[in-house]
Parts: sequence; structure tokens; C-alpha cells
Amino acid sequence: MATLSYRSAAKIAAREMHSSRGKFFFVILSVAIGVAALTGVRGFSGSFRTSLLNRARAIMAADLSARMFQQPTPEEQAGLDEIAASGVEITPVTELLSMASSAKTLDPLLVSMKAVDPAMYPFYGEVELAPAAPLKTVLTPDTVAVADDLLVRLNLKVGDQLKIGTQLFRIASVVVNEPDRLSGSFAAGPRVLISREGLDASGLLAPGSHAGQRYLFKVPKPANGAPISDKAVADLKARLEKLLPQAQIIDYRETNPALTQGLDRATSLLSLMSLVALVLGAIGVAMAMRAHLQQRLDTIAIMKSLGARSGQIMKIYLLQTLLLGGAGGLLGVACGVGVQLAFPYLLAKLIHVDTEFHVQLSAVMTGMAAGILTTLLFTLPPLMDIRGVRPILILRRAVDDTDDPFIAGIWKKITKNAAQIGAAVLILAGLAAIATTLSDSVVVGQVFSLGLVGVLGVLLAASAAVLAGLKFFLSKTRLHLPSSLRHGLANLYRPGNPSAALLAALGMGVMQIMTVYLVQQAVVSELHISAAPNLPNVFLIDITNSEVGGIRTLLKSQSSVTADPELLSVVSSRVIDIDGVPADQAKLKNFPKRMLRSISLTWAGAAPPGTKVVDGAWWKADEKGPVVAIDERQAQRLGVHVGSRITFAAQDTQIVASVVALTKADGQHAYSRAEFILPQAPLAGLPVVWYGGVHVDPARVGEVQRALYKSYPTVTVINVAQALETVRAVVIQITYVIQFLAAFSIFAGVIILASSIAGTRYRRIREVVVLKTLGATRRRIVTVFSIEFAVLGLVAGVVGVFFANVIARVLLNRMTVTYHFQWDWALLALLGTAGLTVATGWVASHRILGRKPLEVLREE
Repeated sequence: MATLSYRSAAKIAAREMHSSRGKFFFVILSVAIGVAALTGVRGFSGSFRTSLLNRARAIMAADLSARMFQQPTPEEQAGLDEIAASGVEITPVTELLSMASSAKTLDPLLVSMKAVDPAMYPFYGEVELAPAAPLKTVLTPDTVAVADDLLVRLNLKVGDQLKIGTQLFRIASVVVNEPDRLSGSFAAGPRVLISREGLDASGLLAPGSHAGQRYLFKVPKPANGAPISDKAVADLKARLEKLLPQAQIIDYRETNPALTQGLDRATSLLSLMSLVALVLGAIGVAMAMRAHLQQRLDTIAIMKSLGARSGQIMKIYLLQTLLLGGAGGLLGVACGVGVQLAFPYLLAKLIHVDTEFHVQLSAVMTGMAAGILTTLLFTLPPLMDIRGVRPILILRRAVDDTDDPFIAGIWKKITKNAAQIGAAVLILAGLAAIATTLSDSVVVGQVFSLGLVGVLGVLLAASAAVLAGLKFFLSKTRLHLPSSLRHGLANLYRPGNPSAALLAALGMGVMQIMTVYLVQQAVVSELHISAAPNLPNVFLIDITNSEVGGIRTLLKSQSSVTADPELLSVVSSRVIDIDGVPADQAKLKNFPKRMLRSISLTWAGAAPPGTKVVDGAWWKADEKGPVVAIDERQAQRLGVHVGSRITFAAQDTQIVASVVALTKADGQHAYSRAEFILPQAPLAGLPVVWYGGVHVDPARVGEVQRALYKSYPTVTVINVAQALETVRAVVIQITYVIQFLAAFSIFAGVIILASSIAGTRYRRIREVVVLKTLGATRRRIVTVFSIEFAVLGLVAGVVGVFFANVIARVLLNRMTVTYHFQWDWALLALLGTAGLTVATGWVASHRILGRKPLEVLREE
């Protein structure tokens, strides 16, 4: 065997694979399921994420929005023109308050005007009108579209004339919903949509008018037709922040906090599921290949006796590994594509998911590469063992010390062989590269790979400690235990039994599966709260002290109102200084200084519904001092932090308040628009105006509007029911998809773990033969092995569940999601792991009970 060509090595590898089809079935199955879960989850989640981001864009009507309170300077306009020349579409939206009246009665009514270019607005989504029609055909220079409550207040109908400024406009349609209703201003008065030509003709845009200007931006799609990248949007945002320092610039992900959190958490979870599928497949591969190579020690020793070198033998098994990885990868990619195609149909009964399916070559190649690379990486250590096999093995059969259950033995093996250290480094680097590719983040790749190695090391140590504890326990109670129980427990640390490796692998698998379950359940629970059907969807503005009680009573009497109203008090004030710096000298970030002259303060004894403290702490209910909690985004714009001091002036009263908490609102409650919250004592005696929010059946909002207008005509009703229903529908979609993909990942993981356990069946054949030769009955053997399987499952379950809860707690804290330990699921996981281990062990091993001892001995 002077030389061994790759062709000859491949033939030998293929023959051995053909003769050992049963053993290699588990390897191919592990690779295939891991790759299928990887490509299926990753492919569908990518399509679903693109769909979600398009929905998020539709809620803003653009990729980015820049809100300004004055016309751009010549330099700023030149910068905007330059951006437009680069292919970015820009359209202005002007919002202002004005008086409108019926052409017949001339009764004035304060309305909220919104002027748009119907040929371009909106970039995403559509304006819903009644009767249904495209906005660009309805909105002309002499027509307007109005909210239903304007018709109620002025006793008008579609087709009547409405006087705005100096012009008469025909009411062409009723506005049911605007895509950017949640990102626009909540100004007093019914909505009136008007064309920009119509606004110019009305004469309302006189010099000095207090019109707000929003610029909407649409980033061009890449030339290859791929979705618009987050980086392109982020780059444009950074450019606009530098160009328009006085503007408030937000992108489509910031439109609605509930939707943004849902997107972020869904993205994190889907990436986690892809990585878990990868690791679970690697566990199956490692266990099956390790068992196979241990069985081939005699064959390897014979080949060396005939003159084969270690490098030549390693070439055979290396090619065998590549063939197995390739076969499993091809099967996995095919199944993954099928899974990706099937997901939308399986989910169609629950939700309407608009996902575009594309078989991307990059996704297929990633799946194939991940399958082959993980197979190769995790078979490197046993391949390296070939170098230590001696020909004398066939004459003097010794138990291999690679299965030493104690961590010291494992460490000794690694440290005595530089090649094993190199293999470990390669595994670490390979996992980091794959994790980086899958998560699109170098940091995630590094953290994942290092964390995996750390957890694996702890699992090995914990497994070895448990086995040592069992051995000690057995030595003290040997005479008092039934013989079957003694034998079953002793099997866990018998020579040649890979209990430590199997425990670590099972523990890792249980940990990964439980982590996915715990994280997705906590995230879905939070998302369900933000998508609850009774959150406020109609908001009330300018309620006086004398009207609060009556409005509360009226709302409770309406059958269409499904929850108690949320009412908050507002005190108008202005900011005098920030940390001792006068307001007109403060360094603000994308926040006009003129806005500091009109700040709304409110009070609350505890954190309001939908509001979380992200930094600092809330005050006690009986707090009397001047402290303030500020919205996190507002704090960034003002440049303040916990410990800062802000001086507010409300009429003749100055309040020097210390910032004790930064908050984050979910955008779903009345308090979500309260950016400065204080205790009640500092605001006592100041003039108060009330605002409110209430949930109304979206189909019956008109009834509540009419009832409120009849009794309280000065109270403005802002109807965002349709807009919030859109957000709620998207959040519900996210929860269903997360649950479904998590269930699929867990199912795939269970199958991979089962194949890992089944791969140990070949190690048991000789032991069964020995026991039968010594007179053991089938019942006795079944009892012994069942005890061994059950203890293995229970110990792996304890270790896996413990670390799963630790990791889930860390991940959830980083996601700002509340963690709760769940005793019921922990117990179910323990019992389930034990049951799976026993069931799988016997499904794969029951045939060996029927084999005659002589059959096996003749094969030896």
C-alpha cells in the first residue's frame, strides 16, 4: 500500500458505506434533518421577514420619514435634491390645523389638514376610502377626502361642498384609514385629505403659518431585485440626520413600538432556531460517526498490519465523511425546500401570509456547506484517533480509554495530542464561521461558538460529576439494591460505555430544545399582550376637568366599548434648562428647540399600562418630590440620562425635576404619548386638560363618535382603530409563525436526538451476547437496559433543563422580556427526555435481543 489514490480511497469508503447501511442511516438522517430544519426555517423566515418589513413600511407609507417644523433652508433643499438625484423617491406631506365650514351654513369647525401628492403618496400601503377607489383618482385640485366625523359635525354627505380657506372643495370620498395614521400627528379636529395644489389654492400656507412638514423617502430597490437592505435604510437615515439637524427622523421600524419589538424578537428567535438546528444536527453526526469509527478499530488495525499508513486510512474515512455529509446535505436541502414551500399552506388556515418563494442558490449552498462542514468538523476528533490505533489491537483487545467517563481522562487525551487541540480549534472556528453566516453578525458568531464550547465543557464536567456520584452511591448501597438496578446503574460507567459523551450530547440537545421553547413562549406571551383585542384604538383630546366624569360614564354605557377607558391628565409647560444649560443653548439631537416651549407633563403613581422602565427605577406611590420619568427616545434627543435635572415652567411655577427613570412605551395605550411623567404632588394645583383612550369595536366607532359629539361637542375624537387593527394583525402573524417554526425546530431536534441514541445500538450487541451466554433472560436484559436508558434520560434532562433556563433567562433579559421559571414544563421535559431515551433505545435495539450468541461470536 505504497500509495492510495483518492479514487481507490473513495471505492473503499463507498463499499464500507454499502455494507453498513443501517449504521450510516443515522448519520445521513442527522445531517438531513439538521440541514432541512436549517434551510427550511431560514428560507421561510427570510421570506416572512421580508413580508413583515413590507407591512411595517406600509404602516409608515415609506422607508423613512423626516418631520420638520419649518421649510428647509437652501442648503438643506440642495441636499434633498442631491438625495433625490441618487434614485431615492421623496414626497412631502404637509399637516396643519385650519377652519372648515359647510358652504350652506358656514358653521366653522377646526380640522386637521393633510396635504399630499396623490401621484406619489403613499409609497407603501394604500389609503382606504369609502366608496373604495384609488387616492390618485379621487383627490384632485378641487376635491377633498374627509373623515366620517366631519360629515357628522357639519351635517354633510359625499358630494357636498366644503369651504377651506378661500376656496370651495367637493367632498369626493370618506377616509377610512391612512397607512401612516400612527406616524402622523394626532392633531385636534377631523381629518381632511387635500392635494398639494388644493392647499396652495386655499391660501392657508401664508408666511408664518404653523404647518408641519413631513418628508417621506423610498429607497430604490437593488438592481438584482433583492429586497431593500436594512443597511441602505440606515445609511440614508444617518445622512438625513446630518443634513437635517432640526428634523425628527425615524425609519419604518420605529413607527409602532409593538410592531418593532415583534420584528426584532422574531428575527432574533428565527436566527436562534437556525443555529439550534445546526447544532442538533452536529450532535447526531458526532454521536453516530464516533460509534461507527469505534467499531472499525479492528478493521483499521488489520489495514495497518498490512502496511497501510495512518494518513491513507484517514483519507478513506475522510472521503467517507464527505460522502455522508454530501448525501445528507442533498437530502436535507431537498426536504428544506419542500418544508419552505409547505409552511405557507400549513399556516394558511391560521393567518394570511404573503411570502414570495425563491429558491436562492446562496441559501442552497449555505445549507449544503453547513451540512458537509458540520459533519467534517465533528468527525475530526475520532478521525484523529486513527493515528493512535496499533496493529497489536487485533491480538490484544484492550478497552479504548477514549471513553473514560471522567473529565480528567478527556482532558488528558486532548492535551497529549496536538492534533486533537487543532481539531478543537477548527471546530470552534468552523462553528463561528457558520454562525456568523447564519446570523449575519460577527459578534453573534463569536458569542455563539464560544458560548457553545463553554456550555459543552460545563456539560461534560456535569455529566462526569453525575456519573462519579452514581458510582459512589452504588458503592455504598450495592448490597441493598436489586440486582437489575445495580447492573443498570453500573452500566453507566462500565469500560467502553460512552456515557459521558452521550450525556453531554443529550444534555446539549435538551438544552437547545428547551431554550427555544422557553424563549419563544415568553416572547409570544409578550406579543399576545401587545396584540390584545381590548387595547385603546380611539383617542380623545381636550377633555376638561368638568367633562371627565361624564365622558367616563358615557363610554361605559356604550355597548361597542369593550374595555374601561384610560384617561390621563396633561399639564402644559415648557423646559427652562437641562442640567443647568438654558434651553436655547441646549445641544439637542434631531429635536427642534422650539419644541421645548410646548411640553406636556402628566402624573402617575406607578408605571402606566404598556410602559416599561428600561433604566433607573420608578418612584414609590407616596412620592412627593419633583422626580420625572422620560421616554427613552425623548431622552436621547434631549441628551439626558438618569440623574439629569430638568427645569420645567408651568404658568408661574417652576419645577426642578431629577430624572429617575427612562421608559419605553408599547404605543398601544393612552400613556404611550406621555413623554414626561411625574408624581402628582409637584403638579398639584396647575391647570389640567385630560386625554383618553378607549377600545371600541372597529366596525362601530361611528356610534361612539356621534354619541360623544352630541354630549361633548368640543372633545376631539381620533379614530385609529383600522390602523391599530393592521398592527395587531401583523403581531398576531408574528406569534403564529414563531410558534409554528419553534414547534418544527423542536420536532426536528427530537428526531435528531433519537437518532443519536439509536446510533449506540451497535455497542450493545456484544454485551447482549455475553449476558445471554451467561444465562440472562430477555426480561432481565430489558430491565437492565431500560434502567440504564431511563437514568441517562433523567440525568441529561436535569442538566439540559437547568442550563436551558439559565440561557433563556440571559437571552430574555437582553430582549427586555420577562422570564418566569415553569415547573410544569421542566418536569414534563425531564419525563419526556427519559421516555424518549428509553423508547428510542429499544426501538433501535430490540432486534439484538433476538440474535443468537453464536451468530455474533462468528462475526468477531
